[in-house]
Amino acid sequence: MAIDVSSLSAKQLRELIRKAKGRMKNIDKEKTAKVKAKVNALLKAEGVTFAQVYGKKRGGKTGKVPPKYRNPGGSETWSGRGKRPRWFVAALKAGKKEKDLLIK
Repeated sequence: MAIDVSSLSAKQLRELIRKAKGRMKNIDKEKTAKVKAKVNALLKAEGVTFAQVYGKKRGGKTGKVPPKYRNPGGSETWSGRGKRPRWFVAALKAGKKEKDLLIK
């Protein structure tokens, strides 16, 4: 089915694009559901679980990380991941270097 987009108004084009994006999302969901069903059927047929095949940690979370930096004026620590804590930023502004704050 060919659509002559040259004859459509801006409003009609926006509506067509909105519908097309919605259809693409539905197609992706349907495909994912089919693959999940196949994988689950295979796992069931083999008598294993997803965790046995792929391990228990999934989704990019790596768990707790040991601290890398310590606040020289207190007991606060930071792993070096995520947003810098206020005490770390304040120490840098006060002239400390990152290496000065490292836990040895």
